[in-house]
Amino acid sequence: MARALYIHWPFCLAKCPYCDFNSHVRDRVDTALWERGLLADMRREHEVAGGEKLDSIFFGGGTPSLMPPALVERLLREAQRLWGFAPGIEITLEGNPSSVESANYAALSDAGVNRVSLGLQALDDRTLRFLGRLHDAAEGLAALDVAQRHFDRVSFDLIYARPGQTLAAWQAELGRALSLGTGHLSLYQLTIEPGTRFETMVRKGDFTPLDEDACADMFAMTREMTNAAGLPAYEVSNHALAGEESRHNLTYWRYQDYCGIGPGAHGRRRGFATVRHRKPENWLEAIERSGDGLVEARALAVREQASEAMLMGLRLREGVDLGAMAGRFGLHPAQLCNADKAGFYAGQGLVWQDKGRLGVTEQGMPLLDGLLGEIVPSALVTQ
Repeated sequence: MARALYIHWPFCLAKCPYCDFNSHVRDRVDTALWERGLLADMRREHEVAGGEKLDSIFFGGGTPSLMPPALVERLLREAQRLWGFAPGIEITLEGNPSSVESANYAALSDAGVNRVSLGLQALDDRTLRFLGRLHDAAEGLAALDVAQRHFDRVSFDLIYARPGQTLAAWQAELGRALSLGTGHLSLYQLTIEPGTRFETMVRKGDFTPLDEDACADMFAMTREMTNAAGLPAYEVSNHALAGEESRHNLTYWRYQDYCGIGPGAHGRRRGFATVRHRKPENWLEAIERSGDGLVEARALAVREQASEAMLMGLRLREGVDLGAMAGRFGLHPAQLCNADKAGFYAGQGLVWQDKGRLGVTEQGMPLLDGLLGEIVPSALVTQ
């Protein structure tokens, strides 16, 4: 049953060259029109999905900190009316650290947002210009300070393994980030995604991505430093103090149901995978035509659900409980995991097994994608 709601706001002031998310730049946004559309999409999801009281809501994008606080408040009121809120609900909003957006933080807090995730991405001006960010380092740190005054829970993102970055430079930057006092950090290696401006630049020879060995060294150091600081990795790229993990993202990784509304939003509920229209104008047209923004609601075979659950769950430090997962999908644990391969990689120190649980070790995390292909049986993946 759905316990989480994702709301996608697709608009940004500019498109970052590394970004492959569903984000769009528009000269003007009709807030009243978008309010009607998002409310209609939400109501239709509730009709279909139902569910228990919401445990988390996540405003993602795009740049949802550009949303008028009154719109955020209206959406939260409607979500509470439809589903109800569980005690201590986590309500997260992503934002860019511009002075314009940080000026909204007090109103967003009053609207009900209790956790923010800031896209700082780097702590020096030169890198921020390379990444196409509109803020400078001073503005980013000022926005972080404002956020920490208005919200009990604050996270921010950094991108590392950038072209020309040295291990010493990342060590210094990460050390500074850890000193800023947030309970959660999302630390991502720069990846060159298809269809982005960075992909074009690499193809033209404008810059060369960092080599794999250097990336691996930075990944290992990142895990060591965050662990020493009391913010160990609970997922491949996410680090938190105990109790500060993103409850909403854990919903995804533990393969629990969630509803997704807004352009391009994905959902998993009642055995269906849902996808909304990506282009804002197409999404609005679908709302007018049929009352929701759905482009697809596809029934997932049990084995496909189990495969997704395994692939998501093994991203987590906690790993997966094979017996519980097998029972959930009506399968045998042997159908979820290639026991011989798991045993082999456990002997190599890349996988751990304990009382029916299976997970990937610190040494194995840099090789996660390859290990998943070996451990999760191909028959399960493809059926």
